[in-house]
Amino acid sequence: MSQTLARSLAPLVVSVAPGSPAEDVGVMTGDEIIGVNGEMPRDIIEWQMATDEAQVELDVTRGGIEFSMSIEKPEGSPLGIEVSSAVFDRVRTCDNHCEFCFIYQLPKGMRRSLYLKDDDYRLSFLYGNFTTLTRFTEADLERVVTERLSPLHVSIHATDPDVRSDMLKNPRGAMSLRWLRALLDHDIVVKGQIVVCPGVNDGAVLDDTMAGILDRYPELDSVAVVPLGISKFNGEEAMRFHTLREAQDVVDTVADWQDVFEATLGRRMVYAADEYYLMAERPFPDAERYDGFHMHEDGIGMARTFEAEFHGHTDTVTGVQRGFFASVDAPPNPAAYTGLHKCASVPGTDAHSAQGVTLKPRRTASIGVLTGTLGAPVITPLIESVGRDDVRVLPVANDFFGGNTGVTGLMTGEDVSRVLASEPTGHRYLLPDVCLSDDGRFLDGVAIADLPRPVEVIATDGAALRAALEGTK
Repeated sequence: MSQTLARSLAPLVVSVAPGSPAEDVGVMTGDEIIGVNGEMPRDIIEWQMATDEAQVELDVTRGGIEFSMSIEKPEGSPLGIEVSSAVFDRVRTCDNHCEFCFIYQLPKGMRRSLYLKDDDYRLSFLYGNFTTLTRFTEADLERVVTERLSPLHVSIHATDPDVRSDMLKNPRGAMSLRWLRALLDHDIVVKGQIVVCPGVNDGAVLDDTMAGILDRYPELDSVAVVPLGISKFNGEEAMRFHTLREAQDVVDTVADWQDVFEATLGRRMVYAADEYYLMAERPFPDAERYDGFHMHEDGIGMARTFEAEFHGHTDTVTGVQRGFFASVDAPPNPAAYTGLHKCASVPGTDAHSAQGVTLKPRRTASIGVLTGTLGAPVITPLIESVGRDDVRVLPVANDFFGGNTGVTGLMTGEDVSRVLASEPTGHRYLLPDVCLSDDGRFLDGVAIADLPRPVEVIATDGAALRAALEGTK
């Protein structure tokens, strides 16, 4: 690799941990790392492997000056450097043209990074992004197997080659699931996903896909069945909302095939997204039918998990949730705002201050819980169960994206501002962290400091919500 190319791909140091080996030798925020032990890592995976060594040689550029730093530390201990991105060479972009792709449905004028449509197995491993494997190669397989990059997340959609190729609008879609078979043959854990498009891969096609999974890919860790998301910017005539009956049919199909998989493989394998039960006007399955909630990140069992956390029926919490654009904007750590059970009050236009000190709402003030329209029917009965008449749920309709967009992670500052503007001053407003980037911004670029009311950012789990509510007493 030439020095010119190395510099263009060099990771940038965005933070250095206090007291870390990197700080001890003088690594600074803003440094460009142009080499680690004489090589340029392609991504954060190779970076981690290289910097785990006991002796690390960093080649650095600072202010146009190149120099080297030698770091000695215990093998496997962290270097103390956070770099600017997960992939240092070019992200492998997607060359499919799926009509249901949400990236195509974004409005104009958002940050350029949000329009990146990747099909990169590394982001699948690092962030849980789903890859179609249409750009996967023998070299990729060798690396995944050798470095045990597991689990990976694969978009299946259909096992019929013609249907899958048509859905991806890519002739390679017909054959790329051969890589799925190869990954499973090498004991790589793979989580699958099926985005169901009404009239395209539901009904008999969905049954055929389930049969194909059982026949050809029974080693899959799990399969998430999720509805397509449609924004108001979708221009594809074939893409439409599910009818009530269609949603119910998907729920019933998943339940039937769960029984088949359990009888054949000893596990249920396939699960429907929580959104389907809301769309189908059906109750969520009992907690035990989610088999440990291992698909929580894919929207599977989130309602039951949140319920258990809220009522203290579990010793663990789900922790920081990844949003839809996790690989672009990691969700914030609540500790950055003062911790899980403490909430940061952010001044809005109604904040009162004296001598530059922002006055927070009283801890005994009434509470408004902000959530997406799909989160509201989950949270409302929990609030009602504790008899708190001073707490109300504030569903935020997603006018920014429109369509059937209702998940909390896609709430925007514009829509939250609209809801808050009609709410009284002096109340406490709880905002889940999943809708924010790590610098406290919504997808539309609005900062929490720009909201018309002060908000308290809390972790997106039931325990954090219960703790925030109990903090008033």
